[in-house]
Amino acid sequence: MTLEFQLPDVGEGIAEGELVDWSVAEGDTVEEGQVIAEIETDKAVVDVPSPTDGTVLRRKASKGDAISVGEVFVVIDDDDAEVSNSHDNSTEPVDNDPDVEQSSNTSGSGPEADPSESPASTNSQSIFAPPSVRRLARELGVSIAEVEGTGVSGRVTGGDVYAHTENTGSTSSGKQHQESNKDDTEGSDGSISHITSDTSPSGDEGVHKATIASEAGANHLQSSQVVEERDVTLATPEVRRMARERDINLDVVPSSKERDGKAFVTAEDLEAYDQKAQATQSPSDASRDEGDQDEGRTDGVIREPYRGIRKSIGEQMAESKFSAPHVTHFEEVDVTELVEVRNRLLDTANEQEVSLTYLPFILKACIAGLKENPILNASLDEENEEVVKKQSYNIGVATETDAGLMVPVVDDVDQKGIMKLASETNELVEKARNRSISVDEMRGGTFTVSNTGAIGGEFGTPILNPPESGVLAIGSIKKKPRVVTDDDGTESIEPRQIMKLSLSFDHRIVDGADAARFTNTVQEFLEQPELLIL
Repeated sequence: MTLEFQLPDVGEGIAEGELVDWSVAEGDTVEEGQVIAEIETDKAVVDVPSPTDGTVLRRKASKGDAISVGEVFVVIDDDDAEVSNSHDNSTEPVDNDPDVEQSSNTSGSGPEADPSESPASTNSQSIFAPPSVRRLARELGVSIAEVEGTGVSGRVTGGDVYAHTENTGSTSSGKQHQESNKDDTEGSDGSISHITSDTSPSGDEGVHKATIASEAGANHLQSSQVVEERDVTLATPEVRRMARERDINLDVVPSSKERDGKAFVTAEDLEAYDQKAQATQSPSDASRDEGDQDEGRTDGVIREPYRGIRKSIGEQMAESKFSAPHVTHFEEVDVTELVEVRNRLLDTANEQEVSLTYLPFILKACIAGLKENPILNASLDEENEEVVKKQSYNIGVATETDAGLMVPVVDDVDQKGIMKLASETNELVEKARNRSISVDEMRGGTFTVSNTGAIGGEFGTPILNPPESGVLAIGSIKKKPRVVTDDDGTESIEPRQIMKLSLSFDHRIVDGADAARFTNTVQEFLEQPELLIL
């Protein structure tokens, strides 16, 4: 069965994605759950899995193309797909010529069709469970549709099945439903595909419609076999091969001949249709097909598409800058003792295989500042005209990547020690840079830290990450001469390790005094790092 798969809805209101790269080539054999492509949305790069075993027949998009959610982007020949139905789904050729093939693609409902016979009328389409759980349910005689899933995205777990059995005290209630679920195709990785069919015979022409849904990991891929414009199209195997190579749907090609009252498409018909399609192709599409042309290059300038993560960053920054009145407060911090403390901890960190930077210390200092000045951990709900003060402390860490600035979020910073923060932050930053980070790992932040000092900057005016009310930019640590006062009041000029802080805040809810008090607290904890331990 040839199946056309659509770009899945990955949530977050995302309408399209950019094809980063293909993981398979045409002709490759794929397994259910195997990654076939990488799609970059305006949030992150996500892997798109194959919902079934089969062979890749056609890749309908090229690297860099924008693909809308619901748009067919790959065609897979699922030779082993089984559609369970009490009727015979085969269609005999209406012509006795062995060289002529017939296709039946109508989605109509014949006079004898009984909607109640379609598994689509059951709830099996919405049930997601790995093969082992489905097997357990069958063994216990439990209807998987009756089990409430507590796993990710409502996935049914083994514990859910056992809990359902204990609650109902029955192990045989699901026997009847198992028959309606026999179309479930179980993947080796725990993904589940559902194939539902609605077939009704009408003479020699069986009416068949298949809809396939698949879940693999967090990605839910939906696909459908296209409903053709003609009920039956006749053509020789050679013409069908030509149509497949050119990605042409034979059911829309005008036919010059008929056999037994049915359209018969010849090679000449296909050529005429293809030439007309080429003639009406837009210049941009034609230039994309020319592999030897430099895409986007014109007269000494290079134009690159403005979309994906880069476009999302731009739109969010523009909205933030022009909706919230930004004010930036600057401060200088003597971190000489912090440098010494970190150096003393490096051996311990290396033993634990943790890369210890200054960032975990800064995050902990920010927590102290946020607890003493909670308005910096708040946001403005304009629609409801409320100031929302957060009780959790989830700090976003602005990270430079090839795709632009991304902000992974370290959750519950107030509940973690320095080494734990270092390990967790390093992992999130690395995932952001190799673009394997998930959407969930970049949301829920209550405050943001931007380490501009990593590339040599001292001061900055960072832009807020909506809906947060504060963002702190950290400058590089540099040795500078400073006046130092001893305990006896003696002053001297000494070389000190100096770091600059730049706090941007939303002046609608944060006053300048709040910002100054926050940075004073952060300064105190960074200048006396033993307070971080206490």
